[in-house]
Amino acid sequence: MGMIYYGADTEPIHVEDRALAHLKVVIATKLRRNESFTLSWNHPEGDAPGRSTIWLHPSIPLRFVFDTARPPTLVPEWISAMANSANSSGGITMVTEDMLSAADEAADA
Repeated sequence: MGMIYYGADTEPIHVEDRALAHLKVVIATKLRRNESFTLSWNHPEGDAPGRSTIWLHPSIPLRFVFDTARPPTLVPEWISAMANSANSSGGITMVTEDMLSAADEAADA
C-alpha cells in the first residue's frame, strides 16, 4: 500500500501502489501546469467509513511513497480516466483498475 503525504499533515493517504503510480502521473501533469484541483477518494477498508477530498495546489509539498521499488507498467486508459475527471469541476476522483474494467464492459454492452 502506497502513501501520499500532503502539506504539513503527518497522516498519509493510503493508496494501492498500482493506483498511486497512475495517480502520480495525473497529479504531476496538473501541478506542472500550475493548476490547482481537488482529489477525492473513498476511505479504504479498515478506516472510518466515508470519503475525503483535498485541495491540491502547486505550492504545497507533496510526496508519494511506494511499497515496491519497481514501477508498474502504466495503463494509458487508467491515466486517461483519471485525467478526464481531473479536468472536471469535481476534480480527480480515484478510479480503481476494476472500476475501469467495469466501465469498459458497460460501454461495450
